[in-house]
Amino acid sequence: MIAQNKKARHDYLVIDTYEAGLVLTGTEVKSLRQGRASLVDGFVQMDGHEAWLYNVHVPEYSQGTWTNHSARRKRKLLLHREEIDKLESKSQETGHTIVPLALYFKDGRAKVEIALAKGKKEYDKRQTLREKQDRREAERVISAVRRKQRA
Repeated sequence: MIAQNKKARHDYLVIDTYEAGLVLTGTEVKSLRQGRASLVDGFVQMDGHEAWLYNVHVPEYSQGTWTNHSARRKRKLLLHREEIDKLESKSQETGHTIVPLALYFKDGRAKVEIALAKGKKEYDKRQTLREKQDRREAERVISAVRRKQRA
């Protein structure tokens, strides 16, 4: 795992996830292997029946020369045609967007997990946090009861 976008799961309701390959330059791969990237402001946009990843920050490679890449350039995503068509049609609907969730290496290749998501309202975010707290408290009580039963 290189980078995760935890804020995306808080701000959006994830409908469907996809794994996509990335078209990268050599210095980008070396920089990612050092574990340096940020998905915070990233988003995916469809342009000419192709998927493009915008605003993902991959810092310049420290030992790079004039061949170094720009940190926030747009990067092409590698997906199957059916997936691109489905994402393109769904993202046209009101309130839907495509956000990156994670960036990682799989079998030596850089992959990004993207999600078709719908923006949450403020009260939905509060409700999610409340449910998470309630679940944690219930687990604490259950584990405390089990500890007392063992003793």
